[in-house]
Amino acid sequence: MKTWILFLASLLALDANASKTIVDGSLNVDEVTQFDGTPWGIALLDDQEAIVTIKKGVAYKVNLANGKQQALNGLPEVDNRGQGGLLDVAKSPTFDEEKWVYFTYSKPTDEGAKTTLARAKLINNGFTKWQDLLVSDSASSDSKHYGGRIAFDDKGHVFFSIGDRGVRENAQNLNNHAGSIIRLNLDGSVPADNPFVTHANIRNEIWSYGHRNPQGLFYDTDTHTLWSNEHGPRGGDEINLIRPGANYGWPIVSHGKEYWGPISVGEGVEKDGIDNPVKVFIPSIAPSSLLRYKGMLFSNWNGDFLSTALALRHLNKVKIEQNGETTETRYLEDLDERLRSIAQDSTGALYIGTDSGKLLKITLAIDTPIKK
Repeated sequence: MKTWILFLASLLALDANASKTIVDGSLNVDEVTQFDGTPWGIALLDDQEAIVTIKKGVAYKVNLANGKQQALNGLPEVDNRGQGGLLDVAKSPTFDEEKWVYFTYSKPTDEGAKTTLARAKLINNGFTKWQDLLVSDSASSDSKHYGGRIAFDDKGHVFFSIGDRGVRENAQNLNNHAGSIIRLNLDGSVPADNPFVTHANIRNEIWSYGHRNPQGLFYDTDTHTLWSNEHGPRGGDEINLIRPGANYGWPIVSHGKEYWGPISVGEGVEKDGIDNPVKVFIPSIAPSSLLRYKGMLFSNWNGDFLSTALALRHLNKVKIEQNGETTETRYLEDLDERLRSIAQDSTGALYIGTDSGKLLKITLAIDTPIKK
């Protein structure tokens, strides 16, 4: 544990630009099925079946062997304008006993769409006992930056991300939920040890803040650490180690530029009291989901981070060295697909959803050594 703490300390202090990039083409790709819409989230029920959410507001149970789709009923109305819709899906840690499945979606309200965490029980081919656990205070006139990824720790908590909703100042305003990562108990109640739970003027659900649009979220049960990736503006996408109560800087600091010109956003790239990213992507790759690989199929990848990428259309692998330097390897560029979602099965195989509607299975090409 002491070694890991020292490693984390080194990550927080590293030069985020100390990295190199490699392009690799050694993966095998099989198309499992094709959807009418964007598969925003993937929850593997086991190695044979998955639930896939489609942004426009539908979900399917998918046979991963033959690609057969079964539409699932019992879903709510969603606001699918812009970047909104039916977002992530995740199987509860207690799914085998209680059948809870968790969702994020943009809920239409009189104030505007709000990123919402919900859960329902999967019974046969539909959902029952739908519960909105937190309808976040994140309404905006803009239809972007909903965040929406879900992760569970090993202590009975659920995390989910919310973007700044296109209003930069939201990310530093703790009176609302926008620009934050949220932590709740599995039933939607607020944990007694949340960092701001005793603050009357701060939303008690907030775990961390200063986020622009976190599109990936992963809890590592081996190291008991939470990680996210998020979109910067023009340049400056990030991978962050998430600490309770920490400020990740948006829009005070940023490695990105304004969309309208080569002008830096914020007051620089770092500032006292703000956590630095572990990895910065310049130019932006537009990361869309995140996991830390643990499996035997790509054994040299163990402990490396995998992000799907939208703008630069590839699978991005980041290896973090003990000294904080990173090596970035890019796969699947030849597909020329916006890669939206990712999941890993028990064999180590990967499933990736594309904005064109494909669900792909990724394995190691026969007789092709995988690069470190």
